[in-house]
Amino acid sequence: MRYIISGKNIDVTDGLKDAIYEKIGKLERYFTEDTEVHVTFSVEKERQKIEVTIPMKGNIIRAEEESTDMYVSIDLVEEIIERQLRRYKNKLLERKQAAQNLSKAFIEEEIDDEEEIEIIRSKHFAIKPMDPEEACVQMELLGHDFYVFRNSETDEVNVVYRRKKNSYGLIEPEC
Repeated sequence: MRYIISGKNIDVTDGLKDAIYEKIGKLERYFTEDTEVHVTFSVEKERQKIEVTIPMKGNIIRAEEESTDMYVSIDLVEEIIERQLRRYKNKLLERKQAAQNLSKAFIEEEIDDEEEIEIIRSKHFAIKPMDPEEACVQMELLGHDFYVFRNSETDEVNVVYRRKKNSYGLIEPEC
């Protein structure tokens, strides 16, 4: 695997790099040699945050964790990525898709299916045309973290969502 390590408001020390090579390196058996791993360390006030992104054909494996200790964050993010890989592997096996970025040894390894996704509730509702600002107001009125609506400007289904620090995001489909 090829590591691309960067830092925001932090100098990436050799100790941090070694911790990444040791922890994320445990996952090398799951990937081919040319797989890129993007690691970003950041510090904001008391929070030590790590983001790990592994782009793969058709999917992205991504995890982020924050704590008061960067090494604890590294341990936590490694566990999340391994759990995501197991889910991804199950999905590949179910759909019988080719797994170009995963090693054959990982694909053939026996797994215990500890976490299954189960949908326990479905909702059906009419989608009213509105602008993104109105959708944010509706989301706040409902007390939700996201809101699905038909954008009156583009006539496409969009999603607004609440971000940290009382800001909002908009998800629009790509054409």
